[in-house]
Parts: sequence; structure tokens; C-alpha cells
Amino acid sequence: MRKNLFAIGLLAAMYSVQAQNILVHIDDAATTYVSEGTLLYSGGGFQTRGSGIIDLHGNMMIEGASTDGFRTITTGGSNKTDGGNIVLRLNTPGSYATSTYGQLYINGISTGNLTGIVSKEYKTDKNGNGNYFQQIALPFAGKAYSTLSTELNKPFGTTRTLNNPGFVNNDLILTWNNANAVSDHVTNLANTTPNSAAYYMLGSRSNNLDLSTPPSGLPTIAPTPTGSVYTLHGRPVRSEDLAAVSLQNAGNVSFGTNGLGYNAYGEQYTTYLQDQFSNTTGKFIGNFGKNIYQFGNPYFTNLDLSRIGYVENGSVTDGNAISNIWGVKYTSGTVVSYAGGSGGGGGTYTTGAQVQTYTLAGVPVGDTGLIIKPMQTFVLKLRDNTAQTLNFATLRRFSSTVRDANTDYNVNASKSAGNANFGQKGTLNTVKQLGVIALDANGKEVGRTYYVVNGSFTTGHQISSATTVQASATGGDVIGTFEEAPNGGYDSNNLNYWLYINEANEANFLGKNVKLVNYNTNLVKSYKFEIKENGELVNNGVHQLSAGKGFYYKAANGSLQQAVQGGTTSSITTEADLYYGEPSNIVLATDNTKSPSKTLVIYNPAIDNYIVRFDPNWKKADIEVYDMSGKLVISKKGVETSRDFVIELDKNIKNSYVVKVVSDKGDIVNTKILK
Repeated sequence: MRKNLFAIGLLAAMYSVQAQNILVHIDDAATTYVSEGTLLYSGGGFQTRGSGIIDLHGNMMIEGASTDGFRTITTGGSNKTDGGNIVLRLNTPGSYATSTYGQLYINGISTGNLTGIVSKEYKTDKNGNGNYFQQIALPFAGKAYSTLSTELNKPFGTTRTLNNPGFVNNDLILTWNNANAVSDHVTNLANTTPNSAAYYMLGSRSNNLDLSTPPSGLPTIAPTPTGSVYTLHGRPVRSEDLAAVSLQNAGNVSFGTNGLGYNAYGEQYTTYLQDQFSNTTGKFIGNFGKNIYQFGNPYFTNLDLSRIGYVENGSVTDGNAISNIWGVKYTSGTVVSYAGGSGGGGGTYTTGAQVQTYTLAGVPVGDTGLIIKPMQTFVLKLRDNTAQTLNFATLRRFSSTVRDANTDYNVNASKSAGNANFGQKGTLNTVKQLGVIALDANGKEVGRTYYVVNGSFTTGHQISSATTVQASATGGDVIGTFEEAPNGGYDSNNLNYWLYINEANEANFLGKNVKLVNYNTNLVKSYKFEIKENGELVNNGVHQLSAGKGFYYKAANGSLQQAVQGGTTSSITTEADLYYGEPSNIVLATDNTKSPSKTLVIYNPAIDNYIVRFDPNWKKADIEVYDMSGKLVISKKGVETSRDFVIELDKNIKNSYVVKVVSDKGDIVNTKILK
């Protein structure tokens, strides 16, 4: 193999060592700095010696042979295993949700020669206020679980008993079992991580593990950047050891009626199965909870999931074509602090999960352009159980933007200047998408929702999951749209769930209204529009799309306005109408009918509990909660409706409940909680 070295950026104290198949050697006490936005490329082995450091703020790419090495050694030549020599930096820890970070790509080196220890700096949002587990990926091969206790300053245990479910304990390390739709726990902390894309959950009940705020006294890697970070150490996973993952038979169990069946640990499936996709076709109906795959990014590079749903035109491909994919979800990790929350006081708001769904033609809608960061987890949902595969190795990407369809796959490939050309399975017209982004008083994003149209989409509620691209909103979202009636407006039969991604047929719903609702007028002060066609942004200021039509909204004063890419408005208050195609006066007249109640009883993953989210027009409410025997377990009178009401139920009692909410004007909402 011809050895070569190509480096861009500031490199110091580095030289070639041909012995032992090491091309790049950083000697004791030397520091090599790779700056943000630069690439260090090596066509051979790499090692550090003693206290030598590769301080990686940019990207490092190693394309080796099986006889090359990737090592961290002591001054005496033995393996150095305590870390601190190959450091993947978090460049701006103070703004970690949007920070750039060092990335490492390795190919070709054999397992026996890949002994170097990588030190990864890390911060992320806690998974909700009071939530039980912190989701995380661990891209380390053969890392003892016991080492996490020191690195995260958190003792972990292994005790889990029947009828004392894992979510009640606060010290377990869980891994998601896709086939059985259950979280298995680590039974021996001396065990080590496999070479896999495992999805881990670290016990964090009562926030005693908060990966957004590292405690003082943690070990640091000098020179330490501004702001404290966690640092995890271990050998990187080889792409060659992670074969294409089979996607079949996930959730191939009986969940029981309404999800009330039990798993092997005595836990009811309904207590933790949150299916944002099948929620739109009916909870625990059809394939709810089935065909869901939860993974963690197994590499120290980004993953680009934007084009896994179809075969691209010509020879441009990443080797993935999951023909039955429904969608992808991951936690975005954007936190906004604000003064004057829904209850009048200050607080924080997490923008929650990002969701991307796919049409049958493979065109993504919703949060298109998903990039999964190192140590980040994500969820895949398939429409059925047809066998598929997912090749992680060909999804690696240094860039924080997705690869254009006209750009051949390469970890370092730039986004093409041209528009994406999504491969079409059959002849379908284009997919038009309106994103409505909620902004606070400082112009920061605090929520979003999507309305998409296409000739193959279905207007109104549908039970079949075969074609829909819809995804439900959760209690963590402050804005969303409701299911539409055939002639526009609210579908009164489907008012107790709302939508993050809403769809309608382009032809039969032309000029008819979808209802947008804001549940936090104290927080949401304005809106921004994001318009895409076939997954690509149109130019700023554009309203009219390829079919000669565009999106509209009706402002609070009743005037109809064009929605344009990048445009903003503050004229939407608690409720608005969204349209594709200019509406007629007949459609507008339907808005004069009395609106049904928009009070919801909905699960909020941020607090791991059900809440009552009140119609913005309500002032006071009475709340009664009954168990299935008819016993009254909660009764509250004159509840303030300016903030969510948390339905505090004993999590150790497995039961279902009926919730009755009555407004001060006599409006009544009844719904069930399946716990």
C-alpha cells in the first residue's frame, strides 16, 4: 500500500515512522492541534506516545491497511489505556446544542492493531425534567460499563426485580431490545460494550444524572476549553465489525389489549411505548409499537439519514434503500430559557424530538436533512415487517448538512450546489411542505409544526399506516395542527391528538383550511415560515411553487396572507388557518362555526407523565380522574388554565383511567389514559 499524509491546519511535532506500520507519530509531550473546519488525512497507521496529544477540533480521517496500527502507547511502548491522548473536542461547550466538535473516521485497521484510546468530550440535554433515563450512544468497543460511573460521576447498579420495573430504579444501565420491545439491563458492570449500534439508557431519575451540567471535580483533558464537559474514553468501533443491521421482527410480541400486556420484567407495554407515528392511526391499533428500531450512532462521525429510503438515480448511492420506511425521530437538544412562562414565571423549553417521515417515493418530509451526531440516539419506524437492512458504515459524514443526491457518497463530500433529485418509485407529483416555526420574544425557536401536500396523500383521519406521512405532536410541543375535516376546519371526531406533521391531498383539499393552535401565548410571540419542495428549501421570498400555487395563512384580523420562504408574522395568536392554494369565500365562511374544544389529555415525555393542556380560550376548569372501577382518584376545582395540569398518578399502580375536564363555560372533554 502506498503511504501518504495530507493535512490542512496547524500540525506540530509530527513525523513518519515506518517501523510497526505507523505513518503518523506524536511523541511524548508534543501536541498536534487540528483546528475547527480542517481535515487531517492519513493513509496509514497512527499513534501517540507518552503524554503526546492530538487535540482534535476538526476532522481526522485514517484509511489504513490491516497491518497498520492505531495506538496510544506509554514511553516504554506498552498500551496506554487511561485516555487523554486522542481528544475529540467539544468546541463551544457553553452552547453545546449547536457546537461543532472533533470527529474521527477509521477504516481498514485490524482489531488487534486498533488499541488506541479515544477521549470524547460530551454534553447533552437531560431527557426531561424528572425523567428516569438518559438516552445515549456509546461508540466504544469493549468498554467496561463500570468506567461510566467514574466518567459520569454516577454510581450504577444491576438490581431489577419483577414488578419493580426498571423505570422505577434510578441506577440501571439499560439497552433497548428491538425484537422484544423491551429495555434489558446490564447485569454485570464488568461486562463490556459490544461493537454495535446499541441504544443505551442511563438511570437518571430525579435528575441525579444531568449530562448538560457536569459537576465540578470531574477529570479534565488539558488544555481544557472554556466550559466544563464530561469526557468518556475507549477504543473506537471498527466499521468492518458492524455489519449491515437487519431490520425485521421488531416489536414482534403481543402488547395486549390497549397495550396492557406485560413484558418479562412485569412492565406494561403501554407504560413506555411512545409511537409518534402510529399514534396518528390509533393507539395500539394495527402496528402501533411494532416495527420500531432504536439505535445509537456507533461512530465518532455524524450519520446522514436523509437518503436511506430510496435508490438514488444512476450510480449515486450510500447502499441503503429501505423501501418501507415510515420515519426517523431523534432528540434535537435545543433548550430555550425564557422569562414569563405559561404560568407567569420563568422556565425552560426544549424543542423536543425532530421527526422526519418519508413518502412511498422516498421523499422526506418534516425535519428533512437529519444529521445524527456522535453519541446521539435515534428511532426508525417501518410501515410493515418486510425485511430490510441498514448499513451504518456508508452513512458517516463529517459535514453537519446532508449530502446532496447528485454528490457521490464520501465521508468528506460537500453538499452539492444543485437541488436534491430524490429518486422516484413511480410517477408522483412533487411534495410541498410548509413549516411553521414558533419564536419567543428574543426570536429563538421554541417549537415547530408542518403541513405537507401531495397528490398521493390522504385528507382527514386514516387508520391504515400504509401511506401516511403524519406524525403526532406530544406534550412537549407548544404548537401543532389538528386533523382536518373533509371540507376544512376541525375534525370533531379526532380532537384528542394533534399533529407535528399533517398531510392532505393536494387536489381535493385545495384551498381548504387546516387548524394551527398555539398553546402558550406567553411564550410564542411570532412565527417564521420554512417552505420546501421535495425536501429542499425554496429561495427566500418565494411563495409560488412548481404547480403555480403556494401556502397561505389567515391572520388574526381575518385577512389572508401569502406564506413566503423566510417570512415572519406576529399576527397569529392562539389559532390560525393554514391553506395550500388560495381559499374561496365558501371555505372562509366555514370558519364562522363554533370551534370545538381544543383541550387535550396528552403524554408529555419531558416529565414522563400525562398532562391536561387547556384550550387557550378557557379560563378555569374542574378536573376529575376515575380508575376503571369507577373510583374517583383525583378531583380538582377551579384549576388555572394558563399552565398545563399534571395528572399525578401512582406509577407503581397498573391501571387505566377516565379523565373528565369541564370548563367554566360548561364545555366537557372526556378521554382515557392507558397506563
